[in-house]
Amino acid sequence: MGALFVDPGRLSARLALEAQADLPDGQGGVTEGWTLLAELWGRIEPLRATAGEQAGAATAPVSHRVTIRYREDVRHAMRFVHRGRVLEIRSLHDPDERRRYLVCDCEESQP
Repeated sequence: MGALFVDPGRLSARLALEAQADLPDGQGGVTEGWTLLAELWGRIEPLRATAGEQAGAATAPVSHRVTIRYREDVRHAMRFVHRGRVLEIRSLHDPDERRRYLVCDCEESQP
């Protein structure tokens, strides 16, 4: 496979990378929430919207491809937040195995 060319100038979306975490609820317990890991630059490309139904309600999840510079700590259960939009990471891969970029397949969800 040839080398992947990504113009660094196209990584123009400021993204917040978040991971799920147990947060204190103020009463000695914990609640599930999200914690900010990093703010980084990336490129968001919308791919498709698929009409469907879930629990009797119509849905239309939108999938995106998000490209960022390579990071060791990104996992599939994390998410990106961009201007109030939540992009949940479903899968990710290093397209040319050179540890330069990560391509993440994401699905947009409601915050």
